[in-house]
Amino acid sequence: MNICVIGTGYVGLVSGVCFSDIGNKVTCVDIDENKINNLKKGIIPIYEPGLEELVLKNIQENRLSFTTKLEQALEEADIVLIAVGTPPKENGEADLRFVEAVATSIGKNLKDYKVIVTKSTVPVGTGKWVKGIIEKEAGHSNFDVASNPEFLREGSAIYDTMNMERAVIGVESEKAKEVLTELHKPFNTNIVVADIETAEMIKYAANAFLATKISFINEIANICELVGADVTKVAEGMGYDNRIGKAFLAAGIGYGGSCFPKDTNALINIAENVGYNLRIVKDVENVNAMQRFRVYDKVKEAFNGELKGKKLAVLGLAFKPNTDDMRAAPSIDVIPKLLEDGADVVAYDPVAMANAKKEIANLNTVHSYDEAVQDADAVVVLTDWKEFKDLDLTDLKKKLKQPIMIDGRNMFKLNHMEDLGYYYASIGRRTVNKL
Repeated sequence: MNICVIGTGYVGLVSGVCFSDIGNKVTCVDIDENKINNLKKGIIPIYEPGLEELVLKNIQENRLSFTTKLEQALEEADIVLIAVGTPPKENGEADLRFVEAVATSIGKNLKDYKVIVTKSTVPVGTGKWVKGIIEKEAGHSNFDVASNPEFLREGSAIYDTMNMERAVIGVESEKAKEVLTELHKPFNTNIVVADIETAEMIKYAANAFLATKISFINEIANICELVGADVTKVAEGMGYDNRIGKAFLAAGIGYGGSCFPKDTNALINIAENVGYNLRIVKDVENVNAMQRFRVYDKVKEAFNGELKGKKLAVLGLAFKPNTDDMRAAPSIDVIPKLLEDGADVVAYDPVAMANAKKEIANLNTVHSYDEAVQDADAVVVLTDWKEFKDLDLTDLKKKLKQPIMIDGRNMFKLNHMEDLGYYYASIGRRTVNKL
């Protein structure tokens, strides 16, 4: 099939590249000329493992191209994917101005039948709104609108797309259903067909539920610390129950990124707009907002409340490993608190330091893990990169002034850290070798 993807962020770029890799001809459109010129050379604007190689491969095999010219890309397409950003407004509502601009442009250039698909995460009812805009601009209704929300995770976006657990297709015609079902056949996945409003709701409901699991296990972790239990074992015991499952039961400093914070806020707003108080999701957000400060509290406790002049090696800045995304990253909240208390924070992240400096004022970063930890009074883990999980803990201890680690990601086993002589504070577990 010929596919036009409008927007080259995480969703648009990864979706476009993966659709090209299974044999479709894909043209990615963006109004940012510099971005498009870089993409033509294989220069990727985001950090996503394996993406650069896949872009270059499909460019060379003439299945993938990039342009700023919507009219030509639209003319050649069978399917048009709208994958522009829907950032949150101050009140939590999704900002649809980019979707509106794209819908208007599509309408002005629409000559023959297309299936026009919203891939961006949008409030329920957006599909019909988009249809009205296009119809008005085009002066005809020779097209179908549809919803096909994405469920990829940053850091494993290619794998998630190529091995998708399900494809959700929201349609209003049999023709659109046939086209989008055919598009997803090569993925050999479960295809859920619904009306457009239901498809739009599935995405919000799924993300809100996953966010709920994270906040739930973090509340359990906080209780575990008070009663002397180990949250990792609690999660293991819960996870074997098929009704609950193991995923998203890792206690820590809470969720961040572009999806969960934005989508939980938007869902609350959607509910309020129809007169419903979504109490559970509001509490999920409140728990998450407070959870990241557990690490700050544990750092303070390790030094009896006095952080002035203490060198703290912060490992990890991105909201999760395998990405340079700083959106709603815990480090944005934790590091300023440490700096306010007079700590000398020295931070290292494998890929996110440039983006982090845009978000955190007076952030001091170094080029290597070794430089960060040398003569540090303590290590503070905020992102569980594999590089940090594989640390030589005996060697690390030699580099530190004091063997103190505050681990917001529960990377290491308590008995091992105890045997090595570390003061080790983590989430939902006892603190070992307490001073």
